[in-house]
Amino acid sequence: MPLSTQPETGDDQYVLVASLDNVRNLSNILKAIHFKDHATCFATTNGIKVTVENAKCLQANAFIQAGIFQEFIVQEESVMFRINLAVLLDCLTIFGTNSLPGTSTALRMCYRGYGYPLTLFLEEGGVVTVCKINTEEPEETLDFDFCSTNVVNKIILQSEGLREAFAELDMTSEVLQITMSPDKPYFRLSTFGNAGSAHLDYPKDSDLMEAFHCNQTQTNRYKISLLKPSTKALALSCKVSIRTDNRGFLSLQYMIRNEDGQICFVEYYCCPDEDITESEL
Repeated sequence: MPLSTQPETGDDQYVLVASLDNVRNLSNILKAIHFKDHATCFATTNGIKVTVENAKCLQANAFIQAGIFQEFIVQEESVMFRINLAVLLDCLTIFGTNSLPGTSTALRMCYRGYGYPLTLFLEEGGVVTVCKINTEEPEETLDFDFCSTNVVNKIILQSEGLREAFAELDMTSEVLQITMSPDKPYFRLSTFGNAGSAHLDYPKDSDLMEAFHCNQTQTNRYKISLLKPSTKALALSCKVSIRTDNRGFLSLQYMIRNEDGQICFVEYYCCPDEDITESEL
């Protein structure tokens, strides 16, 4: 593709340059975390992390590794800016979401630094469109302090198992209750909706279970309204890692394979619903 093979003059004036032969490898991942209009972008030589948050209770991170790009240059130790994610997605899909067979939209993304817009050069079939999106002062993102040393329980499931669960559970329920235990029921999802209580159990030797590491029984409830955005990532993913720490915070890490077979990750952190007492569990 011309955009990824021909260097633009004066590249040294940019603190970030990234090129892709197929823009869908970026737009699909960003759609998976698009539940609020604004996102914080954080770039290092390892790649780009895009963070979206909601009400200090939910955080989504999309990790796009440097190796996914055909060209990836970061001139500073780190580059950070805030951007309107809805506008960015509109620009990335400016040629439409479904290209003709055998064609794809190439992207070259350039950023000059603080106060400058993010410039996108998009090319498909010899037609080039240039978009400039204003960037904003980055806000400090939440630190959920979710570290592996505090993880109590962890399982890895094939995503199809969780997709079926979300299709079967009663989404009129305000909360999703998750039980993880070294003993039966091992892994249980429960809802409490208009039709009554519903439970879905996964045995630890289920074909859908790829790893099962549970150290103690934990039962926590999470607002379904907070978890619903993560179903976008679930729909794209092939595997999901579900972890809880000693405070009951939830990490959902989705492994997503893009159209070129490369792996990206989308992670959701969600705090437990504190409006319950032990007697309700």
